[in-house]
Amino acid sequence: MKITEVRLGRISVPLRVPFKTALRSVSSVEDVIVEIHTDTGAVGYGEAPPTGAITGDTTGAILGALRDHIIKTVTGREVDDLEGLTAAVDKCVVKNTSAKAAMDMALWDLYGQLHKIPVYQLLGGGRKRIVTDITISVNDPETMARDTVNAVERGYDTLKVKVGVDPALDVARLAAVRQAAGPDARIRIDANQAWQPKQAVRILNRMQDKGLDIEFVEQPVKAHDLAGLKYVTERSYVPVLADESVFSPADALTIMQMGAADLVNIKLMKCGGITNALRIASAAEVYGVECMIGCMLEAKISVNAAVHVACARQIVTKIDLDGPVLCSEDPILGGAVFDERNITVSDDPGLGIHGVQGLVYLD
Repeated sequence: MKITEVRLGRISVPLRVPFKTALRSVSSVEDVIVEIHTDTGAVGYGEAPPTGAITGDTTGAILGALRDHIIKTVTGREVDDLEGLTAAVDKCVVKNTSAKAAMDMALWDLYGQLHKIPVYQLLGGGRKRIVTDITISVNDPETMARDTVNAVERGYDTLKVKVGVDPALDVARLAAVRQAAGPDARIRIDANQAWQPKQAVRILNRMQDKGLDIEFVEQPVKAHDLAGLKYVTERSYVPVLADESVFSPADALTIMQMGAADLVNIKLMKCGGITNALRIASAAEVYGVECMIGCMLEAKISVNAAVHVACARQIVTKIDLDGPVLCSEDPILGGAVFDERNITVSDDPGLGIHGVQGLVYLD
């Protein structure tokens, strides 16, 4: 199976409600789609969202990295040389992790199709079903309480609550969410780098003192401040998960070696795809550090790839793959089935994607 052509397109999918964090507010998913075509007729699919505030990858940057560097690196090569292909993609341009992730997952998709096996089984996984949390965007406490009631009524028992826009209100926000969710719901919070280390410890310990029972906090301090992250981890009553601090397997190793966080978050768009996600998971297995697998605000192709990784690695104990259920429609044919919190992986070869409705080609 030889790669003959790579085509690029875009999709636009409106969200059910605006997605608000300490870093950005978004009303629709606007993603770049990668199609790898082969001489057998098989097509591999990848996807990359522009999340400039987090990864630095805008739509223009993703398209430029693909057109100027990545596509020419893979065209004409044999799909069976997966290790060589993924290594070449990783090395052909620095950073640009979202563009690399889109190509990497499309290559894994084709490799699974070539060998007629789903990617999660190719990786040795036996889990077919996982359960995701759902995100509660940062708003006033009353709005967040209403969103919480809606999520609980839809069957969610784990909520990821965005905080950090106004630290003085964060405890009130969480109190409103906890009251609306009830005592049995799991609540994890995401500050998106919003706090200073001492401030984070004060806020988190106050939350626990008030009986809000926070499962863990995601990225309470700036991504580069590993010393600050370690400070919070050592002093907070709430376990700490590193997210924006983890862009590569080397980043994950450093955090594990420092003891800078209790858990690490794997996101394909930050680490560059399935290949590096597996390396982070392997390092976590060695250090005994549990992982969450998460997503940006993405449609189903890239989130589906993350599902395959989650189903293949037991060290992934936390699931934050709610992107598709936050969308008001699903233009992706095939792949995992997202039934609110319940996600069932596809047993079709590769990643199981069969096409994209409404795809606008860019070439």
